[in-house]
Amino acid sequence: MDLEIFDRMESEVRGYVRSFPVIFNQAKGSVLTDESGKEYIDFFSGAGTLNYGHNNPILKKKLIEYLNTDGVVHGLDMATSAKKYFMETFERVLLKPRKMNYTLQFTGPTGTNAVEAALKLARQVKGRSNVVSFTHGFHGVSGGSLAVTANEKFRDAAGVSLHNTAFMPFDGYIGPDVDTIAYFERMLEDPSSGLDLPAAVIVETVQGEGGVNVASWRWIRELEKLCRKFDMLLIVDDIQVGCGRTGSFFSFEAAGIKPDIITLSKSLSGFGLPMSLVLLKPELDVWKPGQHSGTFRGNNLAFVTAAQALDSYWSDDQFQNETRRKERIVRDWLENIVHSFPEAGFSVRGRGLIQGLVCDATPELANKIAKQAFAHGLVIETSGAQDEVLKILPALTIEDAQLTRGLELIERSVAEVLKQEGKKSKVLKFGA
Repeated sequence: MDLEIFDRMESEVRGYVRSFPVIFNQAKGSVLTDESGKEYIDFFSGAGTLNYGHNNPILKKKLIEYLNTDGVVHGLDMATSAKKYFMETFERVLLKPRKMNYTLQFTGPTGTNAVEAALKLARQVKGRSNVVSFTHGFHGVSGGSLAVTANEKFRDAAGVSLHNTAFMPFDGYIGPDVDTIAYFERMLEDPSSGLDLPAAVIVETVQGEGGVNVASWRWIRELEKLCRKFDMLLIVDDIQVGCGRTGSFFSFEAAGIKPDIITLSKSLSGFGLPMSLVLLKPELDVWKPGQHSGTFRGNNLAFVTAAQALDSYWSDDQFQNETRRKERIVRDWLENIVHSFPEAGFSVRGRGLIQGLVCDATPELANKIAKQAFAHGLVIETSGAQDEVLKILPALTIEDAQLTRGLELIERSVAEVLKQEGKKSKVLKFGA
């Protein structure tokens, strides 16, 4: 596979092509095909952007129909028919059935744009600059978003000091028996703790990039209570784990909370088209006209596919029930791997169709398993502070046979890597 043009012309910053060193030229459903004709099952889904699979036929049909009518493609924040229909559908399918009342702010084109707008708005509303984020949190790589991102790799690339953020321990960070909300509360209560009263708290209910760390429903509810007690806005970043990834459309629904601000992107358009959105309680809408802007905040093609995705998949409970059924398939398979290879010290965590095979005992195993799986025809990535988690992120629409085949490839790759590692260990022991 000739990657010479990429090596010669593209910046060293490129990342995923190093993990998947082939040239893909076709994609359908949960299968990617490279230029040589080799097929790969996709357990990556564009980092969570393709919850409905590649070239979803329902969404593609609607998109082509719209293009054939010469519908508006680029609209800034002007009123268009596509935008009107998206908002009507969003209200009808999502907000009204859930008794949610939010104003919509279109920030496009990517998730970090939504986070930037949410942080800026929270600071305006409260008149305070400090924001609390959490250990292992990831919220984007532009200035404000990067300041609330914990990962050292991303922070080191900033080139400037990252201020106005304090980090608190996420649920389980200090161990299962430590109540990190109580710790956070003590910091807020103590005027000599050094913690400036935050304007807002930003949180992912499941930290994808951070290593598939799952907050309990109790922890999330207690966090909301803390925000109310200390007059802080609660921002839920649902960019990767929203849009059905955890089962329900919004990842926090089972907790029964009402965030002040919600950020959405990735799979919002449903078709891989750039789109991001901020949901804010109406009383927080203190923006002056044009005060926050962006050339590509009106991607009408994304509005068309996003509305169709909502109509096609979220008008009843069938789709989320299917996601939960597939969750059980993945979870059971991963738990079986844990029990089948006890010497590896694996564990499993996740919610919905974001699941992680955790290699805490030997972090480097995760990347070796991912590499071996790719050689067998499975696209899968790792996450976590040390890339110690094999992250399973298939399309929610994946067929059972493809899902099972992908899980088989993971199990095969685990067995092969552990066998190779065992041979190395014996050689080292003999040499010693």
